[in-house]
Amino acid sequence: MGTPKAALEWHGSTLLRRTVGILARATGGPVVVVRASGQDLPDLPAGTVVVDDPREGKGPVQGIAAGLAVLRGRAETAFVTSTDLPFLHPAFVSRVLSALDAPRACPRDGPDVALPVARGYQQPLAAAYRTSLAELAERLVAQDRLRPAFLFAECSVTRLDDAVLLADPVLAASDPDLDSLLNVNTLDDYQAARRRPAPEVTVQLFGTLINVGRPAGPRAVRAATVGAAAITVGLPFGRNVTATLNSDQINDGQIKQGPIKQGPINQGLITRDPSVPLAAGDTVFFTPAP
Repeated sequence: MGTPKAALEWHGSTLLRRTVGILARATGGPVVVVRASGQDLPDLPAGTVVVDDPREGKGPVQGIAAGLAVLRGRAETAFVTSTDLPFLHPAFVSRVLSALDAPRACPRDGPDVALPVARGYQQPLAAAYRTSLAELAERLVAQDRLRPAFLFAECSVTRLDDAVLLADPVLAASDPDLDSLLNVNTLDDYQAARRRPAPEVTVQLFGTLINVGRPAGPRAVRAATVGAAAITVGLPFGRNVTATLNSDQINDGQIKQGPIKQGPINQGLITRDPSVPLAAGDTVFFTPAP
């Protein structure tokens, strides 16, 4: 590839910045980036947890172990992904995590892993795991049993095929072809993905942001980030503007949610960060900052 995948340009941002932002939107929890020891990373949002992989060259189970260990005590489940899924959609993340949502009366109840088996392959790096698996994953790495199949053989796995995934109406509408699982392994893959248009989103303006050159909307545009959406409608996006994503809490330009925050896709996201990534089907409300 010539450049680390994490740093590959993606519509004015990077693949890693986009991945972190999508996970933050879909989960509302801490996002952990596992890197090779000392690896340089592109800029990431405040609050991103970066942990060094303690053993180089041990493959995905080592990375899973390191990430889950950090999250133990902070979350019961985690969505694990590589950084080379440029079309990963928050609705996909939410759907996969929901397969582990059922409460468990004891540790043996319910699945430990929600594993998509889609586009013809198992997808261990686009799957949900219980954080309690950290110890098992660490033990397997110590035994040099490094393939995800060894992990799946020792825990309870629910497999989600294309039909099961797309039975979720939100995911079916947002990502009907499951492009969330389309990875970029080669330079040709990356270039083909980069040639695709930015996601189609809807923009609406409120209050003093509306003028002769900027009608209120709603207006369909193509934009990969909040900042790009603002530029597309001729809006200077700065500290005097607030963006709210996918919220039903906007009324006459008033935001009825609390302080600026990030949260799950179905609860809305309020931000003044232009680098926040967008996904197909998003609605972005721009309002004057209070």
